[in-house]
Formats: sequence, structure tokens, C-alpha cells
Amino acid sequence: MTSLTWSGPVADRVRLLRLLQEYGVYAALIVLFLVAVGLDTSFVEMSNIRVQLFQLAPTLLVALGMALVIGTEGIDLSVGAVIALAASVVPLYAGYGLGGVLLVALLIGAGSGAVGGAMVAFARIQPIVATLSLMIGVRGLAEIINGNSAKPVTQSGVLGLGSRIIVGLPEMAWIAAVCALLTGLLVRRTTFGRQLVAVGDNRQAAWLSGLPVRRVLITVYVVSGVLAALAGVLVVGHGAEADPANQGLNMELNAITAVVVGGTPLSGGRVRVLGTVAGALFMQLITAVLTQHNVHTSYTQIVEAAIICCAVYASQERGTR
Repeated sequence: MTSLTWSGPVADRVRLLRLLQEYGVYAALIVLFLVAVGLDTSFVEMSNIRVQLFQLAPTLLVALGMALVIGTEGIDLSVGAVIALAASVVPLYAGYGLGGVLLVALLIGAGSGAVGGAMVAFARIQPIVATLSLMIGVRGLAEIINGNSAKPVTQSGVLGLGSRIIVGLPEMAWIAAVCALLTGLLVRRTTFGRQLVAVGDNRQAAWLSGLPVRRVLITVYVVSGVLAALAGVLVVGHGAEADPANQGLNMELNAITAVVVGGTPLSGGRVRVLGTVAGALFMQLITAVLTQHNVHTSYTQIVEAAIICCAVYASQERGTR
């Protein structure tokens, strides 16, 4: 009789947590948007939407790579430093045009990711330790390359990439949208995507099944590095300067927040790309609303911290049922 008495409430709680995990971020995004518009109708003006998308695009790019890494039960704390490193080489290679800048920056991002992935896959260093050490070293290298002060960037191709408007929306936003679509297809429609989920779900079982665990691990960190480097070029193009001492700071935390809020569990075994997009939008909306109403940044950080705790709790609760 006891089991019958408690099965209802327990089942309801599990069902509620599952609904929150699956659809909570979308519901919260809609509610927050309506609140933002209700507080200030100018929020939906195209000029403001463009500003939000300019700020969102780099974070979303980094979050997409972070989602893949977290899907393997890893973490990449080096993405903010990779943004800084990519930014530092833009003034050096601006003379080669946008193509040359992108090539060098993306190769640097891939190289950084490969180093981090190799430490995790071959040396079996904990991802948080491996990428933390990489974060410190890469940030220092970026500041050495760039010097102590910000350097202006005047190359038209780079500036256009960070400021151009296409069909009413920033080109940066279109780039981020395409990357989100490709990431979704990678996870959902390819063998690699299934291998990634299997590795995150049970690495030992994946190894015993003959899956290329090391190759998968290295690849996700490389992709994360490449997307972070692309975000770095966009940040430089939008701000018209390379400032590695300040660019990319806390970006890894913003990306992790977007991924967790979007429903991808830190325990791995699942990647929610659309949820990550919604999570990034949600966090950007929170920042925008609080900033628009002159709420101090400190309070914004407290709100974000509370949201992360709630999202992680919901994820863990679901995983234990």
C-alpha cells in the first residue's frame, strides 16, 4: 500500500522534471521575451534586435563547440583564451585579406583544440585540468603576440564580417545560424554524432565496442577550438580592434551556461543543439533586460548563477531516475 500511495507523487515529480528538462528553456525564453516587451516596447525594434544578435553570435558559436565537448562528458575552459589568441593574430595577417586571417585563426583554433584533446584522449588528464592549463598558457601567448595595448584593425573584410547586415540581420548571426544547423546535422545525422553520444554515455563500453574513442575526443575539442577562433575573428571585426587582454574573458562560462540551461547534461551522453541555441538566447535576453533597466552587472551575475544551479539540479535529478 505504501508504494501505491507514493507512486503517484513520485511519478508526477519525475514527469515534471522531464518536462522542465525538455521544454523548460523554450517556455522560459517565451515568458522572458514577453516580459521584456511588456516593460519596454522598443525592445522589439530592429535596431535593438540587431544589437542583441551582434552580442549573441560569438557566444552561440562557442556554446555549440562546448555542447559537443560536454556531450562526451568533458569540458573546455580554454575557449575564451582561444578567442584572445585568434584576435591577437588578426592585425598580423590583416594584409593577407579576410581569407588569410580566417585561415590562420582557424588553424590556431584547431591546433589548440588538438592539444587539449590529446591531453584528454592520450594522457588521460581530466578535461577540466587539461583545458584549464591550456587556458592559462594560450591567454599568455595571446598577450605576448599582441602586446600590452589594443591594436586597431582596419582591414575591410574583417570589419565587414563583424558589422555587415544581410537581409536585415547581422552577417555574424547568419554565420552562427549556419554553424548551429551544421552542428545539429552532425549530431543527429552522422555516424560521428552517434559515436560522440556513445562515448559520453559510457566511455569504457564504447572502447570495448571498438569505437574510435580517442579520435572522437580529439575531434570534439578541435571543433570547439575552431568555433572559438571563428568567434574571435567576429569579435575583432565587430569591435575594430584586437585586445586579447579583455576579449574572450568569461566566454567559457557563458558558453557552459547556455549549454546547461539548454538541457545538455554535464554527465554527457546527450547533446541538445536546439536547446543550446535557446539557452544562449535566454541568457542574452536576461543580460539585455537587466542592462536596459540599469541593473548592475553584479546582480546579473547572481541571476545567472541561480539559473545555472536550477538547470544543473534538474539535469541531475532526471539522471538519477
